[in-house]
Amino acid sequence: MTELLTAAQMRAIEQAAIDSGRVTGLELMERAGRGVVEAVFEEWPELAQSPHRAVVLCGPGNNGGDGFVVARLLKDWGWEVEVFLYGDPDKLPPDARVNYERWLERGEVVGLSFPALTNDEIDLVSSAIALVGHDSAVCIDALFGTGLGRPIDGLQTLIGESLLGGSAYDSHPPYIVSVDIPSGHCSDSGRILGGSDDLAVGAHLSVTFQFAKSGHFLDAAGRNGRRLRIKDIGIDPCKARRVLGAWPGPENELDRPDPSIIAQTIERYRYEPAFNRGKSSLDKHASEHKYTHGHALILSGGSGKGGAARLSARGALRIGAGLVTVGCPPEALVENAARLDAVMLTQIADGDALGRVLEDQRINALCLGPGLGLDRARELVPVALSAGRRTVLDADALTAFADRPEDLFRLLHKACVLTPHAGEFARLFPDIAERLAEPATTGPAYSKVDATRDAAARAGCTVLFKGPDTVIASPDGRCAINSAHYDRAAPWLATAGSGDVLAGFITGLLARGFSPQQAAETAAWLHVECALSFGPGLIAEDLPEELPKVFRSLDL
Repeated sequence: MTELLTAAQMRAIEQAAIDSGRVTGLELMERAGRGVVEAVFEEWPELAQSPHRAVVLCGPGNNGGDGFVVARLLKDWGWEVEVFLYGDPDKLPPDARVNYERWLERGEVVGLSFPALTNDEIDLVSSAIALVGHDSAVCIDALFGTGLGRPIDGLQTLIGESLLGGSAYDSHPPYIVSVDIPSGHCSDSGRILGGSDDLAVGAHLSVTFQFAKSGHFLDAAGRNGRRLRIKDIGIDPCKARRVLGAWPGPENELDRPDPSIIAQTIERYRYEPAFNRGKSSLDKHASEHKYTHGHALILSGGSGKGGAARLSARGALRIGAGLVTVGCPPEALVENAARLDAVMLTQIADGDALGRVLEDQRINALCLGPGLGLDRARELVPVALSAGRRTVLDADALTAFADRPEDLFRLLHKACVLTPHAGEFARLFPDIAERLAEPATTGPAYSKVDATRDAAARAGCTVLFKGPDTVIASPDGRCAINSAHYDRAAPWLATAGSGDVLAGFITGLLARGFSPQQAAETAAWLHVECALSFGPGLIAEDLPEELPKVFRSLDL
């Protein structure tokens, strides 16, 4: 997994490196500025071929110091560089002040009133950036980085009038490059300090150092950025781990599950010819049979309502469950039988019938919710949970308890996974959702990570809070972010039924014996990988069928 840090953790690592005598703050700032320039040339190689123009907007802290380094390096490269300082040079931190003075040996600094800009200053900055745009070059946003802890009154005016807030989504220059994180965002939560999109930069490229921060992949920061690059500034990762006690926080895991976990997922797909693998490898699987890989039961709704459950069932089967059965009311048998082949079918009219089916102990994973219907969910969920099996609750299985979520929480156990989207999350955890929706006035702001951890602690089971910034948390505090931002953006996942397939993926992995947290993390990651593999035009039915291609691409 990719390890993520909070701003406080990064500061602790940098300070420990400085205190050790291995590096100075000035050296770290120099490496950061050099990393930004390298990232710019990597992203737009044509800009390295000849001198261009840049506007560098420096803020009052060390982020501004990084900006002065960038300005000096671009000037040395032959560029025409215009530098603005949004702050008082006499109040710059010591290292930033040194780089401010180094820049003055090469060029001028245009001072801006802090925090309130005049109309003339706004016009001046806007004109400078517009001129850069005609020369296919960049505007460096070095205003406020990971240290921002409060809204800046004048920032809205500067960004709204000069950086246009959302211009990063245009494909033409000026290209906006943010140092560390787009200014205005909380680097721990990704939220905009002040609450409005007008208060934050939209960056074509964000360049951060040594480790990504959790906020890069959450909330508005993920939405407002197109590309993220992480540049090495020479901090030893092993020493950094020792400083932080081996990454104890929940923000330290992102995206891709451990390869050994994925290998468990696709083990049954590795039946290569004996001449490729050798007889001993093939013999390893000789005694296995379908029940070795688990039996998942997906509960379906009535006639005309079975499509969602069938999508879940197909996902569970494709991801590796040995057997998958759809349980539906009698009136839906014919409909489902006409649509199911490898997926089996059984009649489950009510709670008593479900209890009888669950007498078969080989059924070790359940999925309830997709297309189930609210009345049917209220009857079947308590029976399913009383069986103590690994269970995914999605959609109607969550909404059915919206009026009294505490009734559901009393039934849940640690082998459960809840998969709410934002609306379902708000119905189950209204106070947590309300806190998450409150404007972020100070940093670190309450984040989706915080909300999901709080929800998991209350529910007593794993919670997967869906979205482009999916967060998965367990009651013990373990937490992972599965981001579909930057190069993993897959907007075509916003299609009917994709969540039903995700529920099926999780259920299939639970049937295989994965822990709830592992199953949720792995399923979420593979869900996005399937979407990226297929591309635009995706519909939910395509997701399970894309899994074999994804597995092959992983050489697993």
